Amino acid sequence: MRILLVEPNALKAEETCRHMERAGFTVDHVDTGHDALGMLKSYNYDLAVMDICLPDVDGYEVIRVSRVARVPTPVLILSDEKAATAKVKAFSTGADDYVTRPYESMELTARMQAVIRRSKGYSEPTLRAGQLELCLDSREVRVQGRLVHLTGKEYVILELLLLRKGMVLTKDAFLNHLYGGMDEPEMKIIDVFICKLRKKLQAAGGGQLISTVWGQGYVLRDDGAPFTVPATPSGTPVQAS
Repeated sequence: MRILLVEPNALKAEETCRHMERAGFTVDHVDTGHDALGMLKSYNYDLAVMDICLPDVDGYEVIRVSRVARVPTPVLILSDEKAATAKVKAFSTGADDYVTRPYESMELTARMQAVIRRSKGYSEPTLRAGQLELCLDSREVRVQGRLVHLTGKEYVILELLLLRKGMVLTKDAFLNHLYGGMDEPEMKIIDVFICKLRKKLQAAGGGQLISTVWGQGYVLRDDGAPFTVPATPSGTPVQAS
Protein backbone atom coordinates (compact mmCIF):
# COMPACT_ATOMS: atom_id res chain seq x y z
CA MET A 1 0.00 0.00 0.00
CA ARG A 2 1.27 3.44 -0.90
CA ILE A 3 1.19 6.23 1.68
CA LEU A 4 1.69 9.99 1.40
CA LEU A 5 3.29 11.37 4.57
CA VAL A 6 2.86 15.13 5.05
CA GLU A 7 5.24 16.17 7.84
CA PRO A 8 7.38 19.35 8.00
CA ASN A 9 9.65 18.16 10.83
CA ALA A 10 12.54 16.19 9.33
CA LEU A 11 13.23 14.07 12.43
CA LYS A 12 9.56 13.17 12.92
CA ALA A 13 9.24 12.38 9.22
CA GLU A 14 12.27 10.10 9.31
CA GLU A 15 10.97 8.23 12.35
CA THR A 16 7.45 7.83 10.94
CA CYS A 17 8.72 6.72 7.53
CA ARG A 18 10.87 4.11 9.22
CA HIS A 19 7.88 2.71 11.16
CA MET A 20 5.70 2.64 8.04
CA GLU A 21 8.30 0.98 5.84
CA ARG A 22 8.94 -1.69 8.48
CA ALA A 23 5.20 -2.39 8.39
CA GLY A 24 5.40 -2.93 4.63
CA PHE A 25 4.08 0.42 3.37
CA THR A 26 5.59 2.34 0.46
CA VAL A 27 5.97 5.96 1.62
CA ASP A 28 6.30 9.27 -0.24
CA HIS A 29 7.14 12.27 1.95
CA VAL A 30 6.40 15.98 1.44
CA ASP A 31 6.72 18.79 3.97
CA THR A 32 4.23 21.45 2.80
CA GLY A 33 0.49 21.63 2.24
CA HIS A 34 0.83 22.79 -1.36
CA ASP A 35 3.13 19.88 -2.20
CA ALA A 36 0.65 17.53 -0.51
CA LEU A 37 -2.21 18.81 -2.67
CA GLY A 38 -0.12 18.42 -5.80
CA MET A 39 0.76 14.83 -4.94
CA LEU A 40 -2.79 13.92 -3.94
CA LYS A 41 -4.16 15.26 -7.23
CA SER A 42 -1.44 13.56 -9.30
CA TYR A 43 -1.17 10.12 -7.71
CA ASN A 44 -3.53 7.46 -6.39
CA TYR A 45 -2.54 6.94 -2.74
CA ASP A 46 -4.14 4.42 -0.40
CA LEU A 47 -3.81 6.86 2.51
CA ALA A 48 -2.44 10.29 3.42
CA VAL A 49 -0.94 10.65 6.91
CA MET A 50 -0.80 14.36 7.71
CA ASP A 51 0.25 16.76 10.45
CA ILE A 52 -2.00 19.74 11.11
CA CYS A 53 0.78 22.30 11.51
CA LEU A 54 2.34 22.87 8.09
CA PRO A 55 4.53 25.82 7.04
CA ASP A 56 2.22 27.21 4.33
CA VAL A 57 -1.39 26.07 4.83
CA ASP A 58 -2.63 23.91 7.69
CA GLY A 59 -3.75 20.32 7.39
CA TYR A 60 -7.41 21.28 7.70
CA GLU A 61 -7.14 23.36 4.53
CA VAL A 62 -5.36 20.56 2.67
CA ILE A 63 -8.20 18.19 3.54
CA ARG A 64 -10.87 20.75 2.63
CA VAL A 65 -9.35 21.56 -0.77
CA SER A 66 -8.73 17.91 -1.60
CA ARG A 67 -12.33 17.02 -0.76
CA VAL A 68 -13.64 19.89 -2.93
CA ALA A 69 -11.42 18.56 -5.74
CA ARG A 70 -13.00 15.11 -5.17
CA VAL A 71 -9.71 13.46 -4.27
CA PRO A 72 -10.80 10.11 -2.78
CA THR A 73 -7.66 9.45 -0.71
CA PRO A 74 -8.54 8.91 2.97
CA VAL A 75 -6.66 11.05 5.51
CA LEU A 76 -5.29 10.16 8.93
CA ILE A 77 -4.13 13.11 11.03
CA LEU A 78 -0.92 12.47 13.03
CA SER A 79 -0.35 15.41 15.34
CA ASP A 80 1.00 16.66 18.67
CA GLU A 81 -2.27 18.57 19.15
CA LYS A 82 -4.39 16.68 21.70
CA ALA A 83 -7.24 19.18 22.17
CA ALA A 84 -10.71 17.84 21.51
CA THR A 85 -11.50 20.92 19.43
CA ALA A 86 -8.66 20.03 17.02
CA LYS A 87 -9.99 16.50 16.62
CA VAL A 88 -13.56 17.70 16.08
CA LYS A 89 -12.38 20.19 13.45
CA ALA A 90 -10.34 17.52 11.68
CA PHE A 91 -13.26 15.09 11.48
CA SER A 92 -15.70 17.79 10.41
CA THR A 93 -13.31 18.86 7.66
CA GLY A 94 -13.14 15.32 6.30
CA ALA A 95 -10.38 13.43 8.14
CA ASP A 96 -10.92 9.69 8.55
CA ASP A 97 -8.93 9.19 11.77
CA TYR A 98 -6.82 11.13 14.25
CA VAL A 99 -3.74 9.84 16.11
CA THR A 100 -1.76 11.91 18.62
CA ARG A 101 1.95 11.80 19.33
CA PRO A 102 3.63 10.05 21.02
CA TYR A 103 2.17 6.98 19.37
CA GLU A 104 2.77 3.23 19.49
CA SER A 105 3.96 2.06 16.10
CA MET A 106 1.76 -1.06 16.19
CA GLU A 107 -1.33 1.05 16.95
CA LEU A 108 -0.53 3.51 14.17
CA THR A 109 -0.10 0.65 11.70
CA ALA A 110 -3.40 -0.91 12.80
CA ARG A 111 -5.24 2.40 12.52
CA MET A 112 -3.79 3.02 9.06
CA GLN A 113 -4.80 -0.44 7.86
CA ALA A 114 -8.31 0.00 9.29
CA VAL A 115 -8.82 3.31 7.47
CA ILE A 116 -7.58 1.82 4.20
CA ARG A 117 -9.84 -1.22 4.57
CA ARG A 118 -12.88 0.95 5.25
CA SER A 119 -12.09 3.17 2.26
CA LYS A 120 -11.97 0.09 -0.01
CA GLY A 121 -15.19 -1.33 1.41
CA TYR A 122 -13.62 -4.07 3.55
CA SER A 123 -14.52 -4.52 7.22
CA GLU A 124 -11.85 -7.13 7.99
CA PRO A 125 -8.11 -7.45 7.27
CA THR A 126 -8.42 -10.40 4.85
CA LEU A 127 -8.95 -9.79 1.13
CA ARG A 128 -10.39 -12.70 -0.88
CA ALA A 129 -10.86 -13.76 -4.48
CA GLY A 130 -11.94 -17.34 -5.15
CA GLN A 131 -9.64 -19.64 -3.15
CA LEU A 132 -7.12 -16.83 -2.65
CA GLU A 133 -6.76 -15.01 0.68
CA LEU A 134 -4.42 -12.12 1.50
CA CYS A 135 -4.10 -10.86 5.08
CA LEU A 136 -3.21 -7.16 5.19
CA ASP A 137 -2.02 -7.40 8.80
CA SER A 138 0.38 -10.35 8.49
CA ARG A 139 1.08 -9.92 4.74
CA GLU A 140 0.45 -13.64 4.29
CA VAL A 141 -1.02 -15.04 1.06
CA ARG A 142 -2.84 -18.37 1.07
CA VAL A 143 -4.59 -20.45 -1.57
CA GLN A 144 -6.97 -23.13 -0.25
CA GLY A 145 -5.39 -22.52 3.16
CA ARG A 146 -1.84 -23.20 1.95
CA LEU A 147 0.79 -20.48 2.33
CA VAL A 148 2.15 -19.03 -0.93
CA HIS A 149 5.60 -17.46 -0.73
CA LEU A 150 5.84 -14.22 -2.73
CA THR A 151 8.61 -11.69 -3.19
CA GLY A 152 8.04 -8.16 -1.91
CA LYS A 153 7.17 -6.82 -5.36
CA GLU A 154 4.85 -9.76 -6.12
CA TYR A 155 3.00 -9.18 -2.85
CA VAL A 156 2.55 -5.45 -3.53
CA ILE A 157 1.19 -6.18 -7.03
CA LEU A 158 -1.25 -8.79 -5.71
CA GLU A 159 -2.36 -6.50 -2.87
CA LEU A 160 -3.04 -3.68 -5.33
CA LEU A 161 -5.00 -6.00 -7.64
CA LEU A 162 -7.12 -7.24 -4.73
CA LEU A 163 -7.76 -3.76 -3.36
CA ARG A 164 -8.84 -2.70 -6.87
CA LYS A 165 -10.60 -5.99 -7.65
CA GLY A 166 -12.58 -5.79 -10.89
CA MET A 167 -10.73 -2.67 -12.09
CA VAL A 168 -8.29 -2.70 -14.99
CA LEU A 169 -4.90 -1.43 -13.80
CA THR A 170 -2.38 -0.10 -16.30
CA LYS A 171 1.31 -0.93 -16.23
CA ASP A 172 1.95 2.73 -15.44
CA ALA A 173 -0.22 2.35 -12.32
CA PHE A 174 1.83 -0.63 -11.17
CA LEU A 175 5.13 1.14 -11.81
CA ASN A 176 3.94 4.22 -9.96
CA HIS A 177 2.75 2.14 -7.02
CA LEU A 178 5.94 0.08 -6.84
CA TYR A 179 8.52 2.79 -7.43
CA GLY A 180 6.77 6.13 -6.90
CA GLY A 181 8.46 7.74 -9.89
CA MET A 182 11.94 6.99 -8.49
CA ASP A 183 14.38 4.91 -10.58
CA GLU A 184 11.55 3.20 -12.44
CA PRO A 185 12.65 0.26 -14.63
CA GLU A 186 11.24 -0.46 -18.08
CA MET A 187 7.52 -1.12 -18.25
CA LYS A 188 8.03 -4.72 -19.35
CA ILE A 189 9.17 -5.59 -15.82
CA ILE A 190 5.48 -5.56 -14.84
CA ASP A 191 4.81 -8.37 -17.33
CA VAL A 192 7.62 -10.36 -15.69
CA PHE A 193 6.22 -9.81 -12.17
CA ILE A 194 2.69 -10.73 -13.29
CA CYS A 195 3.92 -13.86 -15.06
CA LYS A 196 5.76 -15.11 -11.96
CA LEU A 197 2.81 -14.22 -9.71
CA ARG A 198 0.38 -16.11 -11.96
CA LYS A 199 2.58 -19.22 -11.95
CA LYS A 200 2.79 -19.25 -8.16
CA LEU A 201 -0.96 -18.79 -7.69
CA GLN A 202 -1.81 -21.43 -10.32
CA ALA A 203 0.68 -23.91 -8.83
CA ALA A 204 -1.05 -23.47 -5.47
CA GLY A 205 -4.48 -24.12 -7.00
CA GLY A 206 -5.63 -20.52 -7.37
CA GLY A 207 -6.61 -20.80 -11.03
CA GLN A 208 -6.59 -17.96 -13.56
CA LEU A 209 -7.46 -15.01 -11.33
CA ILE A 210 -5.36 -12.37 -13.11
CA SER A 211 -6.40 -11.50 -16.65
CA THR A 212 -4.63 -9.48 -19.31
CA VAL A 213 -6.69 -6.74 -20.93
CA TRP A 214 -4.87 -6.22 -24.20
CA GLY A 215 -3.66 -2.68 -24.72
CA GLN A 216 -4.78 -1.63 -21.23
CA GLY A 217 -3.30 -3.68 -18.41
CA TYR A 218 -4.34 -6.33 -15.91
CA VAL A 219 -7.41 -7.10 -13.81
CA LEU A 220 -8.16 -9.52 -10.95
CA ARG A 221 -11.57 -11.11 -10.72
CA ASP A 222 -13.27 -13.54 -8.33
CA ASP A 223 -13.83 -16.52 -10.61
CA GLY A 224 -12.70 -18.06 -13.85
CA ALA A 225 -15.35 -16.41 -16.00
CA PRO A 226 -14.13 -14.20 -18.85
CA PHE A 227 -13.88 -10.54 -17.93
CA THR A 228 -15.06 -7.91 -20.39
CA VAL A 229 -14.19 -4.24 -19.98
CA PRO A 230 -16.48 -1.51 -21.33
CA ALA A 231 -16.78 -1.19 -25.10
CA THR A 232 -14.37 0.93 -27.09
CA PRO A 233 -15.65 4.02 -28.96
CA SER A 234 -16.20 1.79 -31.99
CA GLY A 235 -18.60 -0.31 -29.95
CA THR A 236 -16.37 -3.39 -29.75
CA PRO A 237 -15.87 -4.79 -26.25
CA VAL A 238 -12.29 -5.53 -25.21
CA GLN A 239 -11.84 -9.11 -24.02
CA ALA A 240 -9.48 -10.03 -21.22
CA SER A 241 -7.51 -13.26 -21.30
